[in-house]
Amino acid sequence: MFTGIIEEVGRIASTASDAGGRRLHIKSGFSDALRPGQSVCVNGACLTVTRALPDTFEVTVVPETLCKTTLGQLRQGSRVNLERAMPATGRFEGHIVQGHVDGICCISQVMQEGSDRCYTFDTAPDLRPYIIPRGSVTLNGISLTVARTTPDSLTVAIIPHTYEQTTACDWQEGTRVNIECDIVGKYVAHYLAASGK
Repeated sequence: MFTGIIEEVGRIASTASDAGGRRLHIKSGFSDALRPGQSVCVNGACLTVTRALPDTFEVTVVPETLCKTTLGQLRQGSRVNLERAMPATGRFEGHIVQGHVDGICCISQVMQEGSDRCYTFDTAPDLRPYIIPRGSVTLNGISLTVARTTPDSLTVAIIPHTYEQTTACDWQEGTRVNIECDIVGKYVAHYLAASGK
């Protein structure tokens, strides 16, 4: 489990094809603390460490994940948001993030509002029931609060600290990002649908 509080921004050192998927070698300041089998959230997707070196670690992205995320777009030099799995004794500062990406959304508008930057994302119809104003959403691994919604979009406000410490500073109109909706909302909606309520 993750919390959506980005630990650091890493960089793709290299990529390689692997049985229909891809291997990513990621340069990171915490690589020396990782071990094979551990989980790392990379741009919002939970991936398993297969190899760890002093300054890089390796993960394999399977075809299913490539289909449902933007990880297939990553190239050497791409910047990625990184978060290690939350320890049982850790502080819970974001919201419950599984690293199970629900889909991809695209930035349709970027606006400055005071010191914050507001990003509007087009959202797919199947995700809209899980997105509510002032609810939680994960975008490229970042825990954010939904500022407002329309029938086909959501808007988030990003404060200067988050802008500077994540890949949000790279976002612009047309940027595609991974989205994970709040797991609590998904469970409630599933229960109501299953019970016929």
